[in-house]
Amino acid sequence: MYRRTALRSAGVLGAVGSLAGCLGGLGGSNPNVTLAEPDRRFESDDVPYPAWGERIPDVTLRAPLDDRELRLRDAEEPGLLTFFYSHCNTVCPVLISTMRNVQTHAGNNGYEDGIAFFPVTFDPARDTATRLRTYADEMHVDAAAGNWHFLRPGSKDRAKAVVEEQFGVAFRRTEPEEMDMYMFSHGALTLLVNAEGNVERAYRSK
Repeated sequence: MYRRTALRSAGVLGAVGSLAGCLGGLGGSNPNVTLAEPDRRFESDDVPYPAWGERIPDVTLRAPLDDRELRLRDAEEPGLLTFFYSHCNTVCPVLISTMRNVQTHAGNNGYEDGIAFFPVTFDPARDTATRLRTYADEMHVDAAAGNWHFLRPGSKDRAKAVVEEQFGVAFRRTEPEEMDMYMFSHGALTLLVNAEGNVERAYRSK
């Protein structure tokens, strides 16, 4: 009940505007997913990121605000997964705000226990537990609700391996290397994943 409600209700992601994809009806030819195959011009294995019907990579990351390691495939409820860094002033605030809006919708409509949120930073050098707590306040995210889990790779190499190589989200730090307030050029991807770890929808920007 909660799982299907969460998958239907997560359709509010359509408000992102620049993110591609739309929620179709329930059902479809793939027994691993609930939502029907989206109308698109490519197959899931033709893109670098996990797409409809594919299982997400078997990744374990630190959830610093929860003080634990979290294996994404072990989630027991549908989830929204995105990739960001907290000093971004372009698309990342949109990604996080959209997830926050779904979190608020879930709380207001009684399915907050049926969906989880997994924003993964690719800037672990600056996105410490202290910074992520501050960022949650800045973005009006209820990080203490129990369904919101900031995830942080342990190093820049680990971030590259997970975010870019396994999830297909490219990012490049601005130069020079010694710059304190560096930024990233990066892609944008949000995944709607069911409780079995299969992608129901992949929303991306071009």
